[in-house]
Amino acid sequence: MIYFNCDYNEGAHENIMKALLKTNMEQTIGYGCDEHCKHASDLIKKFGDCPDACVHFLVGGTQTNETVITAALRSHQGVIAAETGHINVHETGAIESCGHKVLALKTEDGKITAKQVRECYEAHVNDGSFEHMVQPKMVYISLPTELGTMYTLDELKDIYSVCKNNGLYLFVDGARLGYGLSSGNNDIKLSDLAENSDVFYIGGTKQGLLFGEAVVITNDHLKEDFRYIIKQKGGMLAKGRLLGVMFEAALCDEDGNACMAFEDTLYMKMAKKAVGFADKIRACLDSLGVSYLVKNDTNQIFPILEDSVIEKLESEFVLSYQERVDETRSAVRICTSWATKEEAVEHLCNTLHIMV
Repeated sequence: MIYFNCDYNEGAHENIMKALLKTNMEQTIGYGCDEHCKHASDLIKKFGDCPDACVHFLVGGTQTNETVITAALRSHQGVIAAETGHINVHETGAIESCGHKVLALKTEDGKITAKQVRECYEAHVNDGSFEHMVQPKMVYISLPTELGTMYTLDELKDIYSVCKNNGLYLFVDGARLGYGLSSGNNDIKLSDLAENSDVFYIGGTKQGLLFGEAVVITNDHLKEDFRYIIKQKGGMLAKGRLLGVMFEAALCDEDGNACMAFEDTLYMKMAKKAVGFADKIRACLDSLGVSYLVKNDTNQIFPILEDSVIEKLESEFVLSYQERVDETRSAVRICTSWATKEEAVEHLCNTLHIMV
């Protein structure tokens, strides 16, 4: 079977594994206070042009989302998100379990707008019974979204402007950040993200590391006591240097040399490879006249196919079911990754030409 159902089926890029093996017997301070984590942190601050940011390394995406949101919000406050947002649909109520409601907004493409955020906030503050309701205090978006779509720089700036004008925090989930920044029509750079959010993270689990996410906090109000919350929420790794070592390797070039620009790092090279393969699959689907649940140009593809075609494909390929579209068709997710092989892409495209 060939797996196209997600972007974290494999272990890690060989450079990451080599770095872990090379440093395996080093003795370092634990809990992310070692020189590897410091160096990786310095690289992130350099690439993001955010020298005053605080960088923390956590073990996974759900722990990261839960930790950031819990650290930012008081007990009566909630977080605004798209109804398709990861924290709303794929984290088993992790945010709600901490006492914070996810205030879900309607979306057709996985994105929310500055207008929606402003209306949500104003509906609350202008309600005569506002103190009887959950107070919106944070906005959560992901880059790319759960449906693989990307915010433009102008959209990001507009949302952040609404947040700043109304005392809301903007949190950007970057679990698939490299895949988003590598997409064809993207106009956002890492430095733009640092400048137009209060906190974001650079995902490693889905992008060639064994595990790990790098949280970048630019808002001073969110920096205080953050390590306490990491520990409390189970996101702090005792052997924290493992995270630093992996991000160090990912933030060098393919030969392990220092990079002048984020775009030249192994992290981004891996992402560009995945997006390139996704583009080939999209071109194949386009040539066959296939429609999409939502169009995007990142590493996730959501074609609408006849159920009979999906059944035949699943004899050779593992796909991710998305949703039913009508009586005879469903949307599936095809996902490429840093580890996708060209021959797998070619085989899928050849099979689609035969079956569709």
